[in-house]
Amino acid sequence: MNRESIIVKCRQCGTKNRIPENRMGEGPLCGKCKAPLSTGSVTDKPVDVTDASFRSEILDFPGPVLVDCWAPWCGPCRTVGPIIEQLAGQYAGRVRIAKLNVDENPQTAARYSIRSIPTMLLFKNGELVNNLVGALPKGDIESHLNSLLN
Repeated sequence: MNRESIIVKCRQCGTKNRIPENRMGEGPLCGKCKAPLSTGSVTDKPVDVTDASFRSEILDFPGPVLVDCWAPWCGPCRTVGPIIEQLAGQYAGRVRIAKLNVDENPQTAARYSIRSIPTMLLFKNGELVNNLVGALPKGDIESHLNSLLN
């Protein structure tokens, strides 16, 4: 496998598909059955990330990413959680949406100076471009997501 593409096996029909890296954010379809290809890169659910997986899942991802930094005991985090789920489905294939439990992953939380939760980190091509602090309404989060797409 070369560095410009990945091979993704279709979960529907089992066909192996070669996807150019620069097209991964476009919601690729299987070449045989036309089913959406669900990879670690394209999913309609938030991806759980850890200290160990943060580099490969977030920093090495070739496109826009929103990371929801949260904890299970946090009331405002539970308010934002369903919004994050909706956005993952709405932006599937265009923006990777991820969740980082700060209690279980203190190294990443410290690296990005997470002092208040919920905090949402916005990355583009592996670079932190913005962070949002607090339980923001869906429209506010969406406007920041849309700025990543431009």
